[in-house]
Amino acid sequence: MPGVTFRGVSEESFAAGQERLETLLASSATDAAALGGDLFSVTDLLAANPALRRALTDPARDGQAKADLVERLLGGQVSGPAVDVVSGLARGRWSRNGDLTEAVEAHAVTSVLAGAERAGRLDAVEDELFRFARIIEGDQDLRDAFSYRTEGADRKGELVRQLLGGRAAPETVRLAVQAAAHPRGLRTEQVLEQLVQAAADRRRQLVAHVVAAAPLTTEQRGRLEAALQRRYGRVRLNIDVDPEVIGGLRVQVGSELVDGTVTARLDEARRRMAG
Repeated sequence: MPGVTFRGVSEESFAAGQERLETLLASSATDAAALGGDLFSVTDLLAANPALRRALTDPARDGQAKADLVERLLGGQVSGPAVDVVSGLARGRWSRNGDLTEAVEAHAVTSVLAGAERAGRLDAVEDELFRFARIIEGDQDLRDAFSYRTEGADRKGELVRQLLGGRAAPETVRLAVQAAAHPRGLRTEQVLEQLVQAAADRRRQLVAHVVAAAPLTTEQRGRLEAALQRRYGRVRLNIDVDPEVIGGLRVQVGSELVDGTVTARLDEARRRMAG
């Protein structure tokens, strides 16, 4: 869930996965809500299957072999984009096998929030999750019903749908169902508060659209992100690869464009020679 902190090689693998995910989500062809739902299904599968978690995070196993295992297990069960996201994560290295589960779940949350953002409902989702957390916190019967010690994930999910169905955005309902049915040892209201923070963080971020000639390394991405954050504050990178730019980067944040590509410099040189 949001709020988890990755360390060591897990941090690098998660950052690389986040970059791939945001590239997918930036495409209008990606159904963000469906992707989020598929990734939540994978999260539940991993959480319930320790042997699978170990197989997909074994540092002695080749990354491609782990990705192939994901494709054999999930192909035809979830969407192609979901298989791609999980395969990419499986290729990475993880400090703990539980980190992979948490990474998939965090990507599921990001996907659902991106769907709300695209639909213009992100503010509403943040507010509705906050209000639902307060309702549970103030009602002892609901706290007991949603307690992680209380069995019945399906029953808890159905209770959320009864309480919120038709009264809240579909993304709010989906996230609240996950928080109630699979709180991972936390109180449901605690998970909801983490989701509120994730929605707020996404809402406050500026989006930097970056075009590069080749995929950025983790180190290059980190340097670019740090430079943009110094200038703009919270920034989320959407990175496209276009070999035609030859080299350098084109970065657009809002109405501000910085074109440092080789193509742009060549075009400028031609204009000066012609003028």
